[in-house]
Amino acid sequence: MTTATVYANAPELSSEDYVAIGLATCFVKEEGEVRELEIIEPIPSAALEAIAKGIPTSYKLVSATTLGTILAGDKLQIPAGFPTSAQFSDDFGQRAIAAARTYKSRTVAKALIPLGTTREDFNYSTERKRVLNTKRVVSKDDNVKQHAYTHQVL
Repeated sequence: MTTATVYANAPELSSEDYVAIGLATCFVKEEGEVRELEIIEPIPSAALEAIAKGIPTSYKLVSATTLGTILAGDKLQIPAGFPTSAQFSDDFGQRAIAAARTYKSRTVAKALIPLGTTREDFNYSTERKRVLNTKRVVSKDDNVKQHAYTHQVL
């Protein structure tokens, strides 16, 4: 088999390498309101195996494709079956390459969704919302309170 495309930052991968792509329901908080978004993102093998076991997930559907199908040079291609209104995740290209590497080392995960197919039978739930633009503000109240004798020799 000939290597169709070699990625500059991943010479061990070709355009024919397997990667799972999911359509996730995420949320963005703007001016006190929460807005729903559909995000296309690559799924590493460990995450796909966990989702297949039935844990709640924000993925509506997951499609098995090749790197060459979604990464055409510098252009990102929306996979077939995904809505055109969906957005790609941040650092999609780098994350897709990283996810493809996980399937090379964990080939049994490829059997969960055969190449060219899509699954929609996962435990889809938005009960725990994935808010993309949250910021964690740390305050002194977050510190662990210690007993007065913690650092003393008795």
